[in-house]
Amino acid sequence: MADILMPKATAVWLIDNTTLSFEQVADFCGLHKLEVKGIADGDVAENMRGVDPISGGELTREEVRKGEENPDYRLKKAESKIAHIPQPKRKGARYTPVARRQDKPDAIAWFIRNHPEVSDAQISKLIGTTKATITNVRDKSHWNSPNIKPVDPVTLGLCSQIELDEVVNKAVDRRKKMEAQAGLDTDGPGLRPAEDADAASQAVDTDSGNGDEPNADDIFSNFKG
Repeated sequence: MADILMPKATAVWLIDNTTLSFEQVADFCGLHKLEVKGIADGDVAENMRGVDPISGGELTREEVRKGEENPDYRLKKAESKIAHIPQPKRKGARYTPVARRQDKPDAIAWFIRNHPEVSDAQISKLIGTTKATITNVRDKSHWNSPNIKPVDPVTLGLCSQIELDEVVNKAVDRRKKMEAQAGLDTDGPGLRPAEDADAASQAVDTDSGNGDEPNADDIFSNFKG
């Protein structure tokens, strides 16, 4: 299943412009077969304008041709042409338009629910918010808490998908390193069986010299008596 940006709109276009089967469209768009059938029948996504995945770089004409020729063929998403392009590093805090600033608590709530491994500092830098706001959203003391709903920052226009993926991947790598380090710290070196036996033997030898066993003079005195 491919990760399509606008699955229903893409399905509308594929149904209207290709002879692909419902199963093929559903598999490529990440939808259920019955949902795709509903789109074709006009019961789902009515009046929705289709989005061309070919012009959008998500699908190639060659893949569509293969799918039309073979109903069992599953379409493969085209490789992104910009995924490998490094993003320029920003200097200073991110500027967020006034119209988007009210959406930041929703993005914070999304991070708290879906990616708790991302630190407050990373969230603050990515979407241009403050640690105090993050804390208020987390402990539900924010003035607008009843209306805050988790929404990913890409959908809200607060960052790009590439920037979000980079932050999440770094946070996951850091968590794995910390878990690995914690595992090493708890598994301390212990004595080998041979060392355990030697230690027990030494303990017995030491104890044997501290008892009330009679010495040679006591035995001789008792014999004379």
